[in-house]
Amino acid sequence: MPTGPGDVLELIRRGHARTRGEVAGATGLSRMTVAQRVDALLSAGLLVEGHLGDATGGRRPRSLRFNAGHARVLAASVDTTHTRVALTDLDGRVLADCDVDVPVSSGPARTLDALGAAALELTGGPAGLRPVCGVGVSVPGPVDPDTGRPSQPPIMPGWDGYPIADHVGALLPGVPVLTANDADAAAVGEHASGQAGTRALCLVKVSTGIGTGIVIDGRPYRGADGGAGDIGHVRLRSHADAVCMCGARGCLAAVASGRAVAKALTALGIPAESGRDVRALLAAGSPEAARLTQEAGRLVGEVMATVVSVLNPQVVVIGGALASSHLIAGIRETLYTLSLPRATRHLALQLGRLGEDAPVVGLTRLVVEDHFSAAAVNARLG
Repeated sequence: MPTGPGDVLELIRRGHARTRGEVAGATGLSRMTVAQRVDALLSAGLLVEGHLGDATGGRRPRSLRFNAGHARVLAASVDTTHTRVALTDLDGRVLADCDVDVPVSSGPARTLDALGAAALELTGGPAGLRPVCGVGVSVPGPVDPDTGRPSQPPIMPGWDGYPIADHVGALLPGVPVLTANDADAAAVGEHASGQAGTRALCLVKVSTGIGTGIVIDGRPYRGADGGAGDIGHVRLRSHADAVCMCGARGCLAAVASGRAVAKALTALGIPAESGRDVRALLAAGSPEAARLTQEAGRLVGEVMATVVSVLNPQVVVIGGALASSHLIAGIRETLYTLSLPRATRHLALQLGRLGEDAPVVGLTRLVVEDHFSAAAVNARLG
């Protein structure tokens, strides 16, 4: 049974209680004990009181909510071509951000040094780190949940086993650092944004590479060692000769990623190098970019048909640089054709709501879940 102030905070953070009376009803604690717990959280700045509620025979209750302005989070989404660094409040609202044009192929030291410099610029220097409660870093490859280090990432040369948290922590002293896979972070962000009641959600990120983030019962599912959802390297017999960045042949990413579409466009005389370039061409109305993106979607749908049949998700969200009506149309063609009707009868296939903010919101949520967990708050407040 929840007893400490951290447990009370968790009830309020998750929307299970909004007033002192609801906390008492959910926990069985006495009114006096609830008042003590809430007062401790208010004094610590973790809760704020809202407007008076409707009277139910006594005094009108004040609502309680998690104080999103209590601290700040630094969220850094490392992609293959660039890194986005954002300063957010505890709800994931972006307060300031910038792009760092260092490709992941430059290696971990150069990428993370640039990330750290950008973070310090956003906070106004080391002194500005004081309100920052944590840093979240996502990368485009599997991350071992036990070590927080990249685990044999197929398209990140030199990153395998690299101590990202230690490196970033040395650049931003005193601030805890957590790491995550980019699709996992984006899936957590989309789940937090209007999908909180969804029991199973998959996010398919189609950018320069392809990956899937999975959220089950509100928590990211990472697999045995962080490799869950790495569908970009599922082999397709129909494209057995296509060479992937990982060195293998026939991978989905070799024929359906943003890089693959960009390569096909370049062969047609339309210069493009990455998923971002393809996105710009789609926005400009390029018919060839639209056609090739829809073809890529059909291939993604072939692989996702198996994922949907295994996981039976309620929602499949399409994100990444190629997320568009053309991509989702192609996915829909094959996903529904190759899946049993029962597997898709309750399935919603939709574009992401957050766009490039998805991993930033997800990283913020992961930092908050860690720093403001019931156990962590109980340890701090006693």
